Amino acid sequence: MSSQSTRAFNFGDRPIGGDAPVFTIAELSGNHNGSRDRALEMLRAAAAAGADAVKVQTYTADSITLDSDRPDFLAEGLWEGRTLYDLYSEASMPWEWQADLADEARKVGIKFFSSVFDLSSIDYLESIGVEAYKIASFELVDIPLIEATAATGKPLIISTGMGTLSEIEEAVAAARRTGSGELCLLACTSAYPAPASVANLQKVQHLADTFDVVSGLSDHTIGNEVAIAATALGAKVLEKHFTLRREDGGVDSAFSLEPHEFQALVDGARIAEEAIGAPSYGPTDADRSSVAYRRSLFVAQPVAAGSTIEAGDVRSVRPASGMHPRHLPEVIGRIARHDLDAGTPFEWSMVD
Repeated sequence: MSSQSTRAFNFGDRPIGGDAPVFTIAELSGNHNGSRDRALEMLRAAAAAGADAVKVQTYTADSITLDSDRPDFLAEGLWEGRTLYDLYSEASMPWEWQADLADEARKVGIKFFSSVFDLSSIDYLESIGVEAYKIASFELVDIPLIEATAATGKPLIISTGMGTLSEIEEAVAAARRTGSGELCLLACTSAYPAPASVANLQKVQHLADTFDVVSGLSDHTIGNEVAIAATALGAKVLEKHFTLRREDGGVDSAFSLEPHEFQALVDGARIAEEAIGAPSYGPTDADRSSVAYRRSLFVAQPVAAGSTIEAGDVRSVRPASGMHPRHLPEVIGRIARHDLDAGTPFEWSMVD
């Protein structure tokens, strides 16, 4: 299995992939609850929690669905009973706010970008100077949208929830055909919330190896354990939904992280990165001093000169000042050359 260490691209001035730290994305989604001030507060809180980027979604209800209450247009799961149009009307973020968020992101030193859903959203985001784009899982099959987004020449992050290998291959080919080729594929389970049992985190490295891209995880599970585990399995990008307080409600609040939880995610991912290391055996710098406390052979009870060493006279114990324990069977039955005191490290010079 090849490593992701050679796969990398830049999101503006931020490296993603390679040896760079895991890139963390706070998805604001619909948790702004209709308030521009709350959206700005969320962005600042995400920056303070250590997020590398905040992401929004640039659409209107009319650009993403039809205003219909026919069965095909009814939501399921957390939003059962609502029409898609009603749901997206509530969740959508007014586009004029997004320019304000982009400006604020620059001020606080965090990246700002968005998922696109039609050509007009690409045009708008180009006008406010975003440096990368996201294709949501549900748009993975919209090849014209992927081609148009890639044609901006900017990096493209694509979620692959529900996608078959052939669908992902078609999307990647479309992006490379028209764009810069700077791609990141995110493993994703498009359930809200998603149980950890279906995360299938081995997809993270498989996506990287199969399509020769940076890969990561867009995580909809409760908590941050799955995302931290993904880091240990090679994820270079982590995306989690973000909110100020779940008790405030919001269309995605049930599976979103609060600021202190997102900070814990960032900290956990950094620890996981440090722990990955490489195959290495023998003492490390951290445990080198412990070598002195391994087992070795010691005289366990007094033995008179000329006596035969019997089982129990010499034992394998801690610390490591005596002979290697492998020699214990050879020691038993030897004759002591002189009196042996208990607690003495055993040496060959003590016996004939």
